[in-house]
Amino acid sequence: MSLKYIISLIICLSLCVGLSSLHAQVFPRIIKKDKKNPIKVPDSRKLLLFDIEEYMLDLRKGTDSLIYKDHVDLRRRLTLVSEDTLSLVWVPTHHLVQVSEQIQIDSIWVTAFEHYSSWDSQRINSYDFNPKDFKDTIQVKLYDSFFGTNWHSPLEDTKINSEFGFRRYRWHHGTDLDLNRGDPVYSVFDGIVRMRTYDRYGYGYYVVIRHKNGLETLYGHLSKFNVEVGQEIKAGEVIGYGGSTGRSTGPHLHFEVRYQGLSINPTELFDFSIGRLKSNVYTITASSFDHVIKMQQAVYHRVRSGENLSVIARRYGTTVSQITRRNNISSRSILRVGQRLRIR
Repeated sequence: MSLKYIISLIICLSLCVGLSSLHAQVFPRIIKKDKKNPIKVPDSRKLLLFDIEEYMLDLRKGTDSLIYKDHVDLRRRLTLVSEDTLSLVWVPTHHLVQVSEQIQIDSIWVTAFEHYSSWDSQRINSYDFNPKDFKDTIQVKLYDSFFGTNWHSPLEDTKINSEFGFRRYRWHHGTDLDLNRGDPVYSVFDGIVRMRTYDRYGYGYYVVIRHKNGLETLYGHLSKFNVEVGQEIKAGEVIGYGGSTGRSTGPHLHFEVRYQGLSINPTELFDFSIGRLKSNVYTITASSFDHVIKMQQAVYHRVRSGENLSVIARRYGTTVSQITRRNNISSRSILRVGQRLRIR
């Protein structure tokens, strides 16, 4: 074999190797899969069908719970001054607390606020709150559409029948609104039903709702309930239907607003003439409870002909036992016309 032939062969082999390297297939680097934590590849079809807005709406409906911003420890009881009543953040807690043998509620309803420190489905005023000691100014955000909270008028038409204030021998703690029997009654704010009961000599069938903004509302003289105790509801949901049950002279809604169990004039929040809130923030001050302090002052009654302790107790919205205890008499004592009894 000649030297020329050998050189030509070497050149041909070099060219073949170079060309083959130009067209060689490049394989990816092999990565061993982690059997404990396998990599999940999302299904693009499922991602296209996922509705973010619907998911967030379902989350709010399912968890309707209120906590504070900045990671405030809910286990620490807050003073009235330190409450952040203007910050509303909705998150799930998934922690239920048993408030009766039949009812469990989200723990946030009895731990988030100082004014939510108790749960009682039997008494309207179950709070140990003395208005004489209240010196603060608290701004309560009634609703915030940015965080998904809203409000609704208690009735479609809000014509006033009777105002908040002193009536005959007792204080009228709410505003009476005209309605027809069977008209739907709505929750004014988001909340949870704390009471659903019957008062023969007063409210008739009535509902008390604890709201996320720190207030409670009462709806009296209903003909029918549409909610259960412990049920979380949104503003505008029907809670019952209008009627004339209890101590009522005709169909109407007795509507109350309360803070720490004490009544507040509803017209300070609502303009019933146009069916609107006056503002989305309500300011609570010591003057909000001037009428309560006035009621706590001593009240006396002179017995008239035909009156007995039951009649007098109903007239002043109190009980026979309270009257007998204050006057050191028994329920069987004979009353004299002109006798002076201390009521409060």
